[in-house]
Amino acid sequence: MKHFLQHPLALNLNLDSQDAPSVHSQIIRSKPFLQKIYHEWYQSILLNLPDQSGRILELGSGGGYLKDFVPDIITSDIQQNKNVDIILDGRYLPFSASSLDAIVMVDVFHHLPDVDRFLQESMRCLTTKGRIIMVEPWITTWSAIIYKHLHHEPCLPESERWDFPDTGPLSGANLALPWIVFKRDQNVFFDKYRSLKIKKIETDWPFVYLLSGGVSMRTLVPERSYPLCRRIERLLSPSMRHLAMFATIVLEKE
Repeated sequence: MKHFLQHPLALNLNLDSQDAPSVHSQIIRSKPFLQKIYHEWYQSILLNLPDQSGRILELGSGGGYLKDFVPDIITSDIQQNKNVDIILDGRYLPFSASSLDAIVMVDVFHHLPDVDRFLQESMRCLTTKGRIIMVEPWITTWSAIIYKHLHHEPCLPESERWDFPDTGPLSGANLALPWIVFKRDQNVFFDKYRSLKIKKIETDWPFVYLLSGGVSMRTLVPERSYPLCRRIERLLSPSMRHLAMFATIVLEKE
């Protein structure tokens, strides 16, 4: 069944290969239902950019296309990718102090093997009132079941550490990491990063992303059902603390 549901382009794909970003780009652009999700994620990023948003870095651009929405954005990835402006490692940002107004990312934070190093670098590079904006997996009663049993990436909400072995750009991960840092260990985060304020954690997406199949599986429903699916999700808003699978997280440098 899993083999049948897997997207043809994702079959036997090495996630850490240099081909992975271009394959993911092809998959996203070939799936209108999934594209609508990315459009909403990108709109959320745009709405949360600081008022002085000038120089913006996208970390881990991969197969995404945020540049279609923000033409002047600096796109980046950790491995060679013809669709990005610069190759970099989020632990060592090649930018001068106070030179970035925002750092944005989609599904990247939980792949960073050393988030402390990334956060330190981000604080150095961001201007005052500069922001880190991310769309990331989020742990709830519902999502923990899905991520632990139906997702190919590790999900370790019980982990006492914020780091993990650096096995590869996409194979190395802990899906629970954003929830661990910004929810479970929030007091630890505040103690470590007193100049970073958690401005927003907005949870959503209990089932629509599942129906899309993401970048590895086939879409399970027709594109025309998207508005209805999102309306149903919004009706579930009061229960998102138990049901959400993703969160938009906004940090601001004070």
